[in-house]
Amino acid sequence: MIALDDIDRQLIALLRDNARLPVVALAKELRVARATVQNRMTRLEQGGVIVGYTVRLKASAERHRIRALMSIAVQGNRAASVVKVLRGHPNVATIHSTNGRWDMVAELQADSLESFDRVLGTIRLIDGIATTETSILLSTHKA
Repeated sequence: MIALDDIDRQLIALLRDNARLPVVALAKELRVARATVQNRMTRLEQGGVIVGYTVRLKASAERHRIRALMSIAVQGNRAASVVKVLRGHPNVATIHSTNGRWDMVAELQADSLESFDRVLGTIRLIDGIATTETSILLSTHKA
């Protein structure tokens, strides 16, 4: 992993907010040269800090999408293998390592309750998962 300075962190924050900002706009916001921004973006990409760019949708755009948080307890030292399987699962949006009672929390998505039921069944059968607890997200409030 490469060392990040304040400009790198500010650049990443701007890209998190809007990854489609042109390099010129990023340079103006950071008060640096356009070439500086381009070089830093390239360095961050090649260094594995930036691994991709994505699209965020408004919650209302996916009104019929069911979302839930699944708390997962892992058997022994199997966390890495469980994460590897979860990363490849099309219904897993995010995976977070945690401390306390649960080893990780995964955000799940499905198009219907029937599909969601199948997703739960599939994930619970992953080798290395000891137990799970799932809560469906009913509404989201911006902080």
